[in-house]
Amino acid sequence: MEKQEWGFKENHELHAAASFTIRNILEAIMGNIDETATGKPMIHLGHGDPSVYPCFQPSPVLEEALVQSIQSTKFNGYPAGVGIIPARRAIAEYLTRDLPYELTADDVFLTAGANHAIEVVLTFLSRPGANILFPRPNYPIYEARARFSPLEVRHFDLLPEKGWEVDLDGVKALADENTVAIVLINPGNPCGNVFTIDHMRKIAELARELRILVIADEVYAYQVFGQKPFIPMGVFGDIAPVVTLGSLSKRWIIPGWRFGWIAITDPNGILRKTGLAETIKSTLVIAADPPTVIQGAIPYIMKNTPDSFFLNINKILKGASDMFYERLKEIPFVACPHKPEGSMFAMVKLKLEAFADVADDTDFCMKLAKEESMILFPGYAVGMKNWVRVSFAAEPNVLQDAIVRLKAFCLRHAKQE
Repeated sequence: MEKQEWGFKENHELHAAASFTIRNILEAIMGNIDETATGKPMIHLGHGDPSVYPCFQPSPVLEEALVQSIQSTKFNGYPAGVGIIPARRAIAEYLTRDLPYELTADDVFLTAGANHAIEVVLTFLSRPGANILFPRPNYPIYEARARFSPLEVRHFDLLPEKGWEVDLDGVKALADENTVAIVLINPGNPCGNVFTIDHMRKIAELARELRILVIADEVYAYQVFGQKPFIPMGVFGDIAPVVTLGSLSKRWIIPGWRFGWIAITDPNGILRKTGLAETIKSTLVIAADPPTVIQGAIPYIMKNTPDSFFLNINKILKGASDMFYERLKEIPFVACPHKPEGSMFAMVKLKLEAFADVADDTDFCMKLAKEESMILFPGYAVGMKNWVRVSFAAEPNVLQDAIVRLKAFCLRHAKQE
């Protein structure tokens, strides 16, 4: 009797999507590290998790909030699909502080982190034949999740020579009657840029002209340390409707808590008239929730985290950014075209023609890991081949060591005259 095959099989499309994720890429690079062989401890500048360093510890307020939430015994059950009202109201009040409109709990929907928020957004916008505009470079999870969506992805450029501003003419050329939204990440990941208020107004006006939604990824909101202040995209919600994605992860230095939100800033009521607000609710009802006990802690966190905590984090990031940017100039064959002004990342261009035996950005990162026990994130994964993304959210002595190792690596692999 002929052997019958099993009805299930390997999902190659899932493998392809996973290959775009930061975790998968970093795991592949880390596989090249042998600290015993190099005699050097690992330096990880490939991800955005500063919580591993003592200088980036969360405020004691978070522990107090979580303990109170647990001890109250009020938050042990299932929450509503969109989140509990006190937490949603606290987020609305937090966001309203810098908006010309007042948000309410009904404008806020809670998610299990910002990555979950991205998944939800791509789900509720999906329909066959529609397309969405992503920045290049981009945060990789957008690309990975889009593979499971019928949305066609189109990429507009961020311009390094203009401080990573949006190529507005490029956006206009890409969009058509089937375009549903444009994604903006401000402060920038992976570029470390901060948009000016004038540039943001132009983006909103273009979105109105194109009749599309603005998805504002503001996970790094208020983590700025340059000359430009952070301005929420929701300020321009009266020009074009804005859906904002946010998280506790970066500003509060607790990425492991996996708590995020989606907020709509739409004073003209366009999202409710078109039914999109209800579609968000329906999407969340069948999705995962952030833990109820963390939701219960949110009002205390929002009310009691002192401004001094945030100011100190930004001060540390500014010092790290300044040092990294200036010291990078000492290294031949790499260049950072724009000094980081926000988030905790910088994009660094590789001058490949100067290297004797480095094929591309992936090869660069693999060899750097093997020879120097140092991890950077290859640019191809964010849409910028032969660049690397560097996180400077680390202790000063770690960054100093990283610069030394990077310089040694570049000199070792340079073409000989």
